[in-house]
Amino acid sequence: MPKKSNTFEYAPAPESRSIVDIKPSYGLFIDGEFVDGRGSSFKTINPATEETLAEIAEASDADVDLAVKAARRAFRGWSRMSGKERAKYLFRIARIIQERGRELAVLESIDNGKPIKESRDVDVPIVAAHFFYYAGWADKLEHAGLGPNPQPLGVAGQIIPWNFPLLMLAWKIAPALACGNTVVLKPAETTPLTALLFAEICQQADLPPGVVNIITGAGSTGQAIVSHPDVDKVAFTGSTDVGKAIARSIAGTDKKATLELGGKAANIVFDDAAIDQAVEGIVGGIFFNQGHVCCAGSRLLVQESIRDELLARLKRRMGTLRVGDPLDKNTDIGAINSSEQLTRIRELAGIGEEEGAERWSPPCDLPSSGFWFPPTIFTGVTQAHRIAREEIFGPVLSVLTFRTPAEAVEKANNTPYGLSAGVWTEKGSRILHMASELRAGVVWANTFNKFDPASPFGGYKESGYGREGGRQGLAAYLKGADL
Repeated sequence: MPKKSNTFEYAPAPESRSIVDIKPSYGLFIDGEFVDGRGSSFKTINPATEETLAEIAEASDADVDLAVKAARRAFRGWSRMSGKERAKYLFRIARIIQERGRELAVLESIDNGKPIKESRDVDVPIVAAHFFYYAGWADKLEHAGLGPNPQPLGVAGQIIPWNFPLLMLAWKIAPALACGNTVVLKPAETTPLTALLFAEICQQADLPPGVVNIITGAGSTGQAIVSHPDVDKVAFTGSTDVGKAIARSIAGTDKKATLELGGKAANIVFDDAAIDQAVEGIVGGIFFNQGHVCCAGSRLLVQESIRDELLARLKRRMGTLRVGDPLDKNTDIGAINSSEQLTRIRELAGIGEEEGAERWSPPCDLPSSGFWFPPTIFTGVTQAHRIAREEIFGPVLSVLTFRTPAEAVEKANNTPYGLSAGVWTEKGSRILHMASELRAGVVWANTFNKFDPASPFGGYKESGYGREGGRQGLAAYLKGADL
């Protein structure tokens, strides 16, 4: 009699990519239409297959200048438009995003490498929710507690990362437009396609020309946006090093800035926590989006008395994670976004081993082409290890232990970052105590990586400053409205 298996085997269930129409090449979206760039071009590739998807224009300084001038011209009319009229455009964009949600999700997974179930069920719905949310604020700004006559800043230069291309676009464009600003936005060079599809959505929504300008390129294009003298506000999400460079470059100017930078979040599990629930939260905290999350729970702090039991259950759960084709609806962990990022993850994982930490991954067959890294945990980690201090930005979890709440707080706060943290316990009083002691912009209790447009997001220390989301997100785009 054959031995009974305890695991399910799934047949592949790939989402069809026929719904997306990827053009051979893309120009820049300036003043309401696509135009050829004056600079060179670069390729965007599918990180799961290394297939070239399209040729993308690289905006030159002259292109950036054209985009900023278009945004400045449009600002005059857009900022004087009533909030009620601006809201109509935002509601229209939100509805089109919902209507074209499947197309956006498939394109995001192809260009970024993230699993389709995340782009379809998390990213795109939250993107639409942000436009709906800020559409609701557009005609109520004077009631937001931000002054009796709130005024927009002007032209916002926005630079977004590759881990959540469409979601970060929504976090920045929706509040800016609701407040009456116009924008020049640059997506990351490895993930430009959904931003360019969003430009088509702006056309479909009949958004006035110049209100939204999408220009593509690499670091030099971003520098040109930041340093342009007619940009009033810089909003950046990305690495701490680049964020520091931006802060230095605009020091002494009257430009406002919002910087959302790196993180090294502690996910703290006490011995009274519901362990199975905590294991799900740990898995979601670090392996969601391949760990390409600035607020990922990349440090697990577990109370010493339950360490062995929790690790056993965590390893068993990790053994069920499916790594592979991002378009397969069964996939839990997709492709690493780029060869460069894969190299960094491998380098830091190797350093973890060299420094004496014990590495473990479940048996895992990785595809032969593309960029892949298995879900990995390190035990025997101390605060001196680099993998406990540096942001890996991949599916790698460092496990540390603690005995008392005070020790957990000390270890959790022992980082240059302060973006997020998680607490798992049955005691409400302990949740409140920990939340008050942790130096993190967001503290989740008995959950992790939950996002809502009504909730502000941002960090302390080297995780940046300013807030996005919620009423605080409006303040970032209004004159004299710091919260």
